[in-house]
Amino acid sequence: MTAGELQDLLVTALVRQMGGSKRDWRAALGPVRVYSAETHPHCNWSVAPSGSAGENAIIERLLDDFRARHPLVEG
Repeated sequence: MTAGELQDLLVTALVRQMGGSKRDWRAALGPVRVYSAETHPHCNWSVAPSGSAGENAIIERLLDDFRARHPLVEG
């Protein structure tokens, strides 16, 4: 899975769970940053949400689940 595919999955999950538009959730989520699997062997990606406090809390809960299911992605 690529970073772009992961971002699409995250946005789709947010829309399904919380409603709203893909555009708004994509903006709140921000880009998926990918790191080397050699230096980050357990999870090589991160997201720095930039939405409201409520949006960020929702995103962080979802990220915990996605990190467990998709720990490594391609750049």
